Amino acid sequence: MKFMLMRKADEDTERGTLPAGEVFNAMLAYNERMIQAGVLLFGEGIRPTSEGCRIVFRNGEASVIPGPFTPASDQLAGYSVLEVDSLEDAIEWAKQWPREDGNPTLELRRYYELTDFDLPELQSDFQRQLHLPVEMNIHFSFPGTCREAMTFYQQVTGGVLEAMVTYGETPAASEVPSEMADRIVHASLNLRGRRLMGADMTCDDQQPMQGSSVHLEFESLERAAEVFEQLQQDGQVFMPFAETFWAKGFGMATDRFGTHWMIGYGTGQTVQQATSEGASTP
Repeated sequence: MKFMLMRKADEDTERGTLPAGEVFNAMLAYNERMIQAGVLLFGEGIRPTSEGCRIVFRNGEASVIPGPFTPASDQLAGYSVLEVDSLEDAIEWAKQWPREDGNPTLELRRYYELTDFDLPELQSDFQRQLHLPVEMNIHFSFPGTCREAMTFYQQVTGGVLEAMVTYGETPAASEVPSEMADRIVHASLNLRGRRLMGADMTCDDQQPMQGSSVHLEFESLERAAEVFEQLQQDGQVFMPFAETFWAKGFGMATDRFGTHWMIGYGTGQTVQQATSEGASTP
């Protein structure tokens, strides 16, 4: 089940007052716990209603009403989307909201699902969706460098390194060659619910990455360029990071561990803009 956990606005948020460092750090820690538990899909803070507007339709005609809107308690300051098994589970997570935030009002609302509707003609499509995988992850094989590589990827991306298990820590430890005991059988790096996984393989089983790349898209040009710079060090650049006709910033490189990367910012926006401008040109 998916729930939206909403943090209602108040006079401070409507004034655009940013949270103090103590509150901000507490919220980061709270989100981190939910990420590691696998329940937080995403969440965002929302700027004051004074910077927004409402679009009201009457008889098919749209009217734009600029903010701010009152009362503040009826507005929204931020939200998180949780995926849990029940309303009770969602409530338990909501009750762990950081105390440093003062006295906020939270609201939980469950998402509609197709099964809530009596639409038999859509059931076949829904059944098809149910057969889709619940996750799609990327798995790397390494020739003994898994720990170093996954630690490096965590440092570069800022993700959560949620697993780093050696062969010697598994129930099959006695069957593992002694030289493999300290190597990694399973590593998992959580990037907002998507995972990069990896393991050390024997020389006969390890295969270098071929014909595919890991694409990371970022919300700022500076961050994308920074990550590309770190990944390409001691590796090989196939396409320097720069603006292209399909992205505001894009680059391709293979890092020192043999993993292929595509790093982007604004991917698709430039080509969409160009297409739109071309369509509007007489």
